[in-house]
Amino acid sequence: MALTVTLLNSVYLHGRRCRHKILHPLLGPLFSDSVSKLYSSYRRPGSQPETKPSWQSIDFSFKKGIDVLKTQISMLKKETKDYLVGPGGQPFNHYLLEQTRVLWEFRSQEDLNKWVISSDVEIGGKSEVYLKLGRNNQAALLYGNLNTEVPRDGETKYSGYCSMRAKPPVGSFARKKYYDWSNFNSLYLRVRGDGRPWMVNIYTDPYFSHQKDDLYNYFMFTRGGPYWEEIKIPFSKFFLSSRGRVQDDQHPIWLDKVSTLGFTIGDKVDGPFQLEIDFIGLLNDRAHTEEFAYETYEKNPPA
Repeated sequence: MALTVTLLNSVYLHGRRCRHKILHPLLGPLFSDSVSKLYSSYRRPGSQPETKPSWQSIDFSFKKGIDVLKTQISMLKKETKDYLVGPGGQPFNHYLLEQTRVLWEFRSQEDLNKWVISSDVEIGGKSEVYLKLGRNNQAALLYGNLNTEVPRDGETKYSGYCSMRAKPPVGSFARKKYYDWSNFNSLYLRVRGDGRPWMVNIYTDPYFSHQKDDLYNYFMFTRGGPYWEEIKIPFSKFFLSSRGRVQDDQHPIWLDKVSTLGFTIGDKVDGPFQLEIDFIGLLNDRAHTEEFAYETYEKNPPA
């Protein structure tokens, strides 16, 4: 009897997940993202469960649904046109000869809206992080205060981080898209920090993995001071931290399936921090021939 109940529960949960994947892209705009809330089960330690039924939170808007449908159809037409032109909407010969590309530059509030910030406040921490335009609207200023005090919830053991992350690309009708950086070999940034180290994060969706995303990291050490610095980071320098190993021939960084990019500070030092970012781009450095930046060892070398 117990086995039967367990099987029924697993089938029920699997059915809910499948319905969510199918219905959310279609009904999400109509219900103003209320469908997502129905399937959200996370609750911070110590917080009280909601007593209000989830169905009462649905805010149906037919007019908004029609407007969203028009927008999605327009996006689909543009994607189809770009696809017929060539990779990324540019002719194939331009794509092959492309050596530089600016991914993000920060000149207006619209540019900042393409990014989201987060901190350990989400787990009960006390760090603060803010994002605004810098002087003369020529850069993004990420600043705040790092606090490593661990929340007293009986579960969290570490705290003290702040991050800035680009919103992942989304296609028409909520289709998941990716950045294609396979034509380049380096990340290129113009930044001005305060001397504290930052972690540059690249999230990719691997072809053969049971995990949702692979996370690649690189520690960027800012020098501080009034001068800008231009940093070139070859992709071979990124460390595959999501599996606790460096990238190798069997686990390369999938540059044609990049989900997003972000910056994180968590150096365990309490106090204020700031990082200015002028632009983030890609570079195809023909002089850089390194394919792998870390030492490798054979498990069973021949005698």
